[in-house]
Amino acid sequence: MNGKAAILVIDLLNTFDFTGGEKLKEAVAAMIDAIRSLRQQAKHADVPVIFVNDNYGRWHDEPSELVAFVSEGAGGELIEQLKPGGDDYFVIKPESSGFYATTLPALLPRLGVSRLVLIGVAADICVLFTAADAHMREYDLWVPRDLVASQHDERASWALEMMENGMSADTRPTSELTLADWLASEPKVRPGRAA
Repeated sequence: MNGKAAILVIDLLNTFDFTGGEKLKEAVAAMIDAIRSLRQQAKHADVPVIFVNDNYGRWHDEPSELVAFVSEGAGGELIEQLKPGGDDYFVIKPESSGFYATTLPALLPRLGVSRLVLIGVAADICVLFTAADAHMREYDLWVPRDLVASQHDERASWALEMMENGMSADTRPTSELTLADWLASEPKVRPGRAA
């Protein structure tokens, strides 16, 4: 395999209590089976899953308290199906990028990770900003187009195009690419080389 990978689950632990949240919640509900499949593949391949989530201004909460808080929101029934397992990591982010002012830049090297799979919401904001920061740090990226969503489909398409063309991300859906096949593929980004 070509470098150790990790899966970043971005803002899927969500209250969905904002304008457009219902549409986003429906999109996430449609991803549940594919997310479960990817997480099973990750477990089989010993690929760590890292939840990178907004803290909703709840700076004193432990991860379990944050999960309980979002479970009380409009997406409560989804949270039970998406919540972290005992072996998963949890990183709280204060801004759009999972790398900005978080422990992620310290955690990934300690795990030996050079490749990242990004899934979650919103494709045109937090996923896009996290992908840009990951690309600048020379991580090889897979952003499965069926496992990211936005409030507006056209903005999600635009963001995926940016990630594919500007950040060398593979954006094939999980119906076309398995985790094992991606891990066995040649990385698109090599350390010390501009993409």
